Amino acid sequence: MTAILYPVAKDPDLALNQPMGQAARAREAQDIAGEAVRFVSGPAGPSYATLELAQAACRANLAEAWCQLAERVQAVRPPPPVAPLMENGRRWPAPPLEAPATLWQLQVSYWCPVSAISTTETAQARQARRQVREPVDHQTLSTLTRQPLRAIKPQQPLDIGLFERRLPESPHIVVPDE
Repeated sequence: MTAILYPVAKDPDLALNQPMGQAARAREAQDIAGEAVRFVSGPAGPSYATLELAQAACRANLAEAWCQLAERVQAVRPPPPVAPLMENGRRWPAPPLEAPATLWQLQVSYWCPVSAISTTETAQARQARRQVREPVDHQTLSTLTRQPLRAIKPQQPLDIGLFERRLPESPHIVVPDE
């Protein structure tokens, strides 16, 4: 079985058109980029209204294993919050029947040098959302949702194990709990 050679580039459009090189592993990609790299995915090129249009326009790119079509919701404002009410024995009103409009876009997976990754990704999502009061674009929101979760403060070590307890008459002694 052969390994997939992913492009090494600073953004998805460059990964499609002018990659620095191709690598199967992070170590190889790091040698090509000359610095540390991360494996990322991102949208490239224009959006299409239907799957058939997207497949026709991106046929050559879809032959590559690192390209795929992804569906995303068209940029619209979310509906306003709905107040609960009792109607016909139901607490909440029925959801709207029409699905939101979606767009299809080419999704590219590639090795990206760490210096090219946006600074938004290093901030905690909750802190970044508090700093920006206006709605954020879908690209920034997608970046925030794909970053790993981090604790607000380090977890404190447990004093005792899950199946252990302290003796009531001697709280400094820990015994197994049966």
